[in-house]
Amino acid sequence: MFNLWEKCVDYLVYGLFGMDKDSAMGSSLHFFIFDTIKIYILLVVIIFVVSFLRTYFNTDKVRVYLQGKSEFTGNILAALFGIITPFCSCSAIPLFLGFMQARIPLGITFSFLISSPMNNEIAIALLFGLFGWKITALYIGFGLLVAIIGGFAVGKMGMEKYVLIPVVPMSGDLDNVEIKLTFKQRSKDSWNYTYDILEKIYLYVLIGVGIGAFIHGYVPTDFIVHYAGSNTWYSVPLAVIMGVPMYSNAAGVMPLIEVLTGKGMLLGTALSFMMAITALSLPEAMILKRILHVRLITTFFGIVALGIMGVGYLFNTIL
Repeated sequence: MFNLWEKCVDYLVYGLFGMDKDSAMGSSLHFFIFDTIKIYILLVVIIFVVSFLRTYFNTDKVRVYLQGKSEFTGNILAALFGIITPFCSCSAIPLFLGFMQARIPLGITFSFLISSPMNNEIAIALLFGLFGWKITALYIGFGLLVAIIGGFAVGKMGMEKYVLIPVVPMSGDLDNVEIKLTFKQRSKDSWNYTYDILEKIYLYVLIGVGIGAFIHGYVPTDFIVHYAGSNTWYSVPLAVIMGVPMYSNAAGVMPLIEVLTGKGMLLGTALSFMMAITALSLPEAMILKRILHVRLITTFFGIVALGIMGVGYLFNTIL
């Protein structure tokens, strides 16, 4: 399908518009038109499918499954559940409090908080479309590993005392919540969610692809390789440090990752940059600061940052 679309863009840019294939302007315009439509198609299809599957499995069910689970087993389940449940900075507090009220240990809760933004459907959709299923599978696997080990480490430190507000546990066990919807209702809800997500991120996609198109056409490959393509020890930590304060999401940064890796940046360094943006969001930290002590947030960020750097080094070594 995308081969046919690429031929259409070739005809549009190099035929109708009369642009030169070897020119920076022609190359940038081709990249912008082709990638923008390709990314939007991928987002619509994959977000809709994931949203439809999600109607069978909501966060209340997650709490039911995680309640009473032992450590590490709970960390693994929480990380896996993070892939199929929605998460954004605005939902951090209610999710955190809900898990604590259900008497789910702090470490298991953090495994979920790490996995959900890092392995969100937008990142998975774009990775699959831009880099293929093998890179996507590796990314998901290493993302889960960071979430499991990070949450387990937080749990072992006994940092419950750094939760700043009292959390009253729910009495008794949670009941399994059944969602009874027709196929039509599930489809409608999934489409509404997909539309809502696209409405929120379409501008990020345009900006990300626009910047990527400029780099693709105008920034020499030698420049990228010289400043960001080396396998020096500090390239991965520097990428993580740069990613933390950025207020963006996978939709905005993924087109840049595609271009930077195409220009010579090592994939592990590029993915560490993206993972830092999605899993170590500074806005999320500011929201969590309302209920967590700075020491706990710093510990959480430090553990996850080390995990992301480890993933970056590993990708750079094996690919």
